[in-house]
Amino acid sequence: MGGAHHRALGASRSAQATLDASVMAPRERRDTIRHALWSSFSRVDIDHHTAQEDIGARMGLGAVGPMKVCSAQGTPVTLRRTARLAREDHEPAVFLGLQVTGTNLVEQGGRQCVVEAGSLVVFESTAPYTLRFEQSFGYLSLRIPREALAIPERTLRRATAVTLGPDNPTTGLAFAYFSHLAASEELHTGPYAESLIGPSVELLRAVVTSQVDTSDLGPAEPQVPLDLRITHYIRAHLADPGLSAPRIAAAHGISVRHLYNVLSRSGISLGDWMRSRRLAECRKDLAGPRGRLQTIASIGRRWGFVDATHFSRSFKQAYGLSPRAWRELHHPAPSRRSRALSP
Repeated sequence: MGGAHHRALGASRSAQATLDASVMAPRERRDTIRHALWSSFSRVDIDHHTAQEDIGARMGLGAVGPMKVCSAQGTPVTLRRTARLAREDHEPAVFLGLQVTGTNLVEQGGRQCVVEAGSLVVFESTAPYTLRFEQSFGYLSLRIPREALAIPERTLRRATAVTLGPDNPTTGLAFAYFSHLAASEELHTGPYAESLIGPSVELLRAVVTSQVDTSDLGPAEPQVPLDLRITHYIRAHLADPGLSAPRIAAAHGISVRHLYNVLSRSGISLGDWMRSRRLAECRKDLAGPRGRLQTIASIGRRWGFVDATHFSRSFKQAYGLSPRAWRELHHPAPSRRSRALSP
C-alpha cells in the first residue's frame, strides 16, 4: 500500500493532509482510508456500502490548536466506534459533526437521530457510537478535547445523538463558523489557530447548552481553569513517588503533550515545579516540631525523594544549606554536657 498511500495523501504548507481515493488502485482504498482516519483523527471500524471499485473519498485532515479537523466527501459508508475502541481512547474528546450534504444516522447511548444537511450533531469518543451515511455525503467533523469544554457530564450526555437543527439561531451561527474554520487552511496554524481556540470552544458550549433544557440541573458549578486543576492535583499527590506526567495527563483526560502545553502557557516547567514544591514541604517538616524525631531520609521519602543523596543535593542547591544544616538551625542538637546531666 505504501506507494499509493503516499500518492493519495499530500500535505499543504499549513500542515493539512489531504486524501483522494481517485488516485488509488481500488484494492488499496479501504486500507488507505482506514489508516488515514486512525492515525490522524479517530479510530473506527469502517464498512463501505459499495464495491471496492466504487469507493470514493476525499478528505482533509488537519488541526486548529488542540482541535482536530476532518472534512470529507464520500460514497455510502458506516463508521462504528466499538466498545473496545472507546475503552482504548486515552484522550477523551467530543466530536462536533456538520452535515453539509446528504444525511447521517447517528447512534450513541441508546439514542438515535437523523442529521440532515445544515444541521449539527454532538457525540463522545469514550462511548460506542455509529455514524451511518446511506448516500453520498459531505461532512465536516471537529474533535475537541473533552476537558476543554468544561461542560457537566450529564448536560453533555443529554446533547449527544440529538439533531441540532438550523431552527436554533446559535446552531446556525455555529454551522457557518465551523464550516469556514474547517475549510480555511490559513486558520489552522500560527497565531490564528491559538486565538481561535477559546472562541471555538465557547461557541460549541453555547450550542450544547442552548439546545438542552438544563433548568432542572441546578446552578452551574464554576469551571476551574485546567492549569489550576492540574496544579491542585499535583499538590494533592506530591507525596507519591510514582507521580508522573502520564499519570497527571490521564487523570485530566488529556495527552502528555497537551499537559506540557497547558503548563507552559502558565510559565510552569513540570519537573522543576514538582521538585520545588516537594523541597518546600521537606524544608517545612525539617524545621517543624517533629523535625528532630524523624530521619532526614524518611522526610525526603515522604515527599517523593526515594534517593537520599539526590534529595540532599537538590535541597542544598535550592536553599544553600544541606537538609541537616537546615534542621540544626531550627533544632540545635543538645550539648554533650547537657545530655550527661539530663536524668
